[in-house]
Amino acid sequence: MSDPEINLEVAKSLGLLEDEYERILKILGRIPSYTELGIFSVMWSEHCSYKNSILEIKKLPRSGKRLLVSAGDENAGLVDIGDGLAVAFKIESHNHPSAVEPYQGAATGVGGILRDIFTMGARPVAALNSLRFGKIDFGNNSNNSNNSSDEQRKRNKFLFKNVVKGIGDYGNCFGVPTISGEVYFEDCYNDNPLVNAMAVGIVKHDGTATAEAGGIGNPVFIVGSSTGKDGIHGATFASEEISEDSESKRPNVQVGDPFTEKLLLEATLELIKSGAVVGIQDMGAAGITCSTSEMSAKGKCGMEINLDLVPLRDNDMSSYEIMLSESQERMLVVIEKGKEKIAEDIFNKWDLNCVEIGNVIKEDRIKIYYKGKLEADVPAFELVLGGGAPVNVREISFPKYIEEKRKFDPASINEPTDLNQIVLKLLSSPNITNKNWVYEQYDTQVRTNTVVLPGSDASVIRIKETEKALSVKVDCNGRYVYLNPFKGGMIAVCESARNVVCTGAKPIAITNCLNFGNPYNPEVYYQFSEALKGIGDACKILDTPVTGGNVSFYNQSKDHAVYPTPVIGMLGLIENKNNIMTSHFKNEGDIVILISGIDLNIINEKSIGSSEYFRLLKNEPEGDAPDINPVVEKEVQEIILKLIESSYIKSAHDISDGGLAIALAECCIMDRNNSIGCEIIYNYTLRKDFELFSEFQSTFIVSADAVNFEKISEMALQKNLKAEKIGIVSGKNLKINNDIDLHLEELNESYFNSLNTLMKE
Repeated sequence: MSDPEINLEVAKSLGLLEDEYERILKILGRIPSYTELGIFSVMWSEHCSYKNSILEIKKLPRSGKRLLVSAGDENAGLVDIGDGLAVAFKIESHNHPSAVEPYQGAATGVGGILRDIFTMGARPVAALNSLRFGKIDFGNNSNNSNNSSDEQRKRNKFLFKNVVKGIGDYGNCFGVPTISGEVYFEDCYNDNPLVNAMAVGIVKHDGTATAEAGGIGNPVFIVGSSTGKDGIHGATFASEEISEDSESKRPNVQVGDPFTEKLLLEATLELIKSGAVVGIQDMGAAGITCSTSEMSAKGKCGMEINLDLVPLRDNDMSSYEIMLSESQERMLVVIEKGKEKIAEDIFNKWDLNCVEIGNVIKEDRIKIYYKGKLEADVPAFELVLGGGAPVNVREISFPKYIEEKRKFDPASINEPTDLNQIVLKLLSSPNITNKNWVYEQYDTQVRTNTVVLPGSDASVIRIKETEKALSVKVDCNGRYVYLNPFKGGMIAVCESARNVVCTGAKPIAITNCLNFGNPYNPEVYYQFSEALKGIGDACKILDTPVTGGNVSFYNQSKDHAVYPTPVIGMLGLIENKNNIMTSHFKNEGDIVILISGIDLNIINEKSIGSSEYFRLLKNEPEGDAPDINPVVEKEVQEIILKLIESSYIKSAHDISDGGLAIALAECCIMDRNNSIGCEIIYNYTLRKDFELFSEFQSTFIVSADAVNFEKISEMALQKNLKAEKIGIVSGKNLKINNDIDLHLEELNESYFNSLNTLMKE
């Protein structure tokens, strides 16, 4: 098929705007070829160029004493953890592909993020994920007439089931433990699920690689799998709204092969170790187009590429298709001239393609030849983020819905008479209940480094041959960000930090995956801008710089946008693995202590509208997000770490979804082999249900030997914090005053079995 005649309509069909097309004409001084237009369209898509987000992203704290590369400069962030070791980690989205092809969309999301890690020279040691779907609990929340239909819920279960299977199959076959994550279910994710994948790797400082081309005349190799027609225009697909036409875009979704990826991992690490590599980059979004242009622009050089040499799965592919294909398990590598045979021998040993397809040139051009014809000749710098790619200033307006939500009157909630039933319903709620149905499909212990398993506040992996361990967590409460983008963004950082602190780890850096609706909607852009301000402010105070991440806009359908969901991937460092802490109560007779940085007498009552308790009653959030002060948050976290290091406490768990009562229940039952109850005497200052189920921040539940209480209290007072003894670890029931009295078997049944039961329906 011949290429179409190039005009504005063709440009628009590829996702370009009129002013962008005019700009391309100016840059080239002529009408582009179809291949050139395709190159610009993917490189200037939101997914690759960040054209509507980069100005806000640059406001985030992106430097710190532990960072070995600047945020966004390499395939992943790189953080120094001492002893000559570094951690490479990053999170990215694969939302749109998972909406139309959940199994492959999720699987290739995992594969892509793993490649980002090992192109840094790091061996992947852990994978995580953050997932959002429409509601799957049939018949619940009948108060709300706008609930999803049963047909929609069946569709949500189909997406959920296949996304989890895709993640599990890819990670399990590749051989990396999937150790932590989160899953939420809300109506707003009905048409547009969020599938965010994170990976973590370990590398020695002198073993890292860069994604920068260099050395005029150095050969350029494509390595790994052959190139096919899958994933063409995947980057563009990710930069538009989900619509009725989206189902037809299944060919935009890549197809993964985890066994090939495992071979590619070993070959890549061996090649980097050989010293033959000048620069290397994963072929993710936009495939050959992205890797050639970004590596060239970073190295202030260009490339000549002959597509006739690219190993193909389909012999009838055009230059346009080859350049835009996002076939998986491929890398672009610049090899030092004279060391070509080293690369070829390594990849032949692993039975993978290793083909020289071009060379580095001095001029800032990407020159693409195919079948004897120059199909594209474009300046690399003009294609990329930080170069000539568009940078837009978007309009912002305060969302009208927030004004309406803030009118919420907490007194409109009828006070329940049976708090026992509320606890059981919350524990069985899909957003709170244990996600064992999910993580039991993952190999969580391959490579034998996993110390704290999924289901805890955060998961912990040891670093072999050292005393160190890493604690990692992904976190975001979209309801909070929806009601108050600034506070919600701040809470996402603080909560993820709180989670790793509960395991004994010091938070040291974050990666983020920013999932929002259409940036051309001023109210959506307000959400984005304010959430990033909250994230930035919290990161500055907690000293957790942003190492990189991903922006995913256009997460909406014709009906609605998703809740703004800026997922935070937190990295925590444990210097001495003997200090690893868990959340469950350990011994009969220990005291239960509430350590908080907030005055529980002045809880923002309107924040009950953002809670899981309110969701149980009314479905849609109202009111405001919980109050948060990151300065106080940091002080509380530091006290908890000191208590752990001093061996003054035996468990630590933060208050989050479901509030105080649910956190106490989790402390009782989290260790299924050694469940212990507690008897709590708690002085209410608000309504009982508000006190027990409000999700107030900066608060930890710890258990300790009674002889240590005075020391714990003194340490808290030094920071003007409150350490209040509220009960004792005892028996086989959760007892809170005379209001809640539940046997642990009831709690276990609700918490550990409800999702399994739901998925069998």
